[in-house]
This record gives sequence, C-alpha cells and structure tokens, in this order.
Amino acid sequence: MTDATTATEGRAPDTGAAEVGAALTARSETLLRERAFAAMERAYAPYSKFRVGAALLGTDGSVTEGCNVENASYPATRCAEQTAVGAAVTRGLRTFSAIVIATEADDPTPPCGVCRQVLVEFAPHLQIISVTRRGAEARWTLGELLPAAFTPRWLGSPGT
Repeated sequence: MTDATTATEGRAPDTGAAEVGAALTARSETLLRERAFAAMERAYAPYSKFRVGAALLGTDGSVTEGCNVENASYPATRCAEQTAVGAAVTRGLRTFSAIVIATEADDPTPPCGVCRQVLVEFAPHLQIISVTRRGAEARWTLGELLPAAFTPRWLGSPGT
C-alpha cells in the first residue's frame, strides 16, 4: 500500500504555522493544494471511483500527504485524511495546523465523521480547506464540523 499512501518530508515555505491554528500564507496554501491533488491522483478507489487526496500541514511546517485506499471489504477502506494522519504520526508529527482535501466532485467535500474524529485527536483547531478540480472551495474549522467533540479530555487524559 505504500504506492497509495505517500508521506513526504518536504517543508512548506515559510508557513507561519509555528503554533496550532496559525494562518496560512498564500504560498503555503498553494503548496498544500498541489500536494493534495497529487495525492488524489495516486488514490486507490476501484469501487467508489471517488478519489480523494489530502495534504496535512504540521505545525513544524512539514507536509504529509495521504489518499484514500479502498478495499473489497468496505470497512477496511481508509480515507485520505486518515492515511495522512497515520503517515505523519509514523514520522513523529502530532500537531497540525491545516489540511487541504482535494476531490473531483462538483462540490467541496468535508471530511467524513470518522475522519473528523481522527483529526480532532491531534488538531482540535485545525483549518480545513476542501477544493475541487473545477476550482470550487470551502473552508471550515474542525470545531465547526465537529462541535462538542469527544476528545482525550473526556477520558481524563493528561495534557489535554
């Protein structure tokens, strides 16, 4: 599955993302869009034909890509956002400021519910930008898409 999920160690140019929720620069946002569309091209979606790519910006300025990887056993399918988070965590990254999600849909697509839960574990203040090949775009914060999220604090975990 390494062909379908890419973890790249490139750095976004001067992202200004030294802290969670930092504003994106036009330059770093362009890089994230390019990387999300490139990841989308590598998606493995033989069943739904709905290819998705994601580019996740770490608070350290690194970018990690992910794409959806489908499976004949549908519950075993992984979304682009999940593969990006998994690849980033594998590299030791655990804080993120933004994600760009790219699809070929007519309308920008928000993360599914499971992806929202995966994202909130690491980046409760994440900026989400969804883009399409046709140029449509939508923006949300993770808090807007997942209010009153179930987070580690509900389990009494330290550091939350």
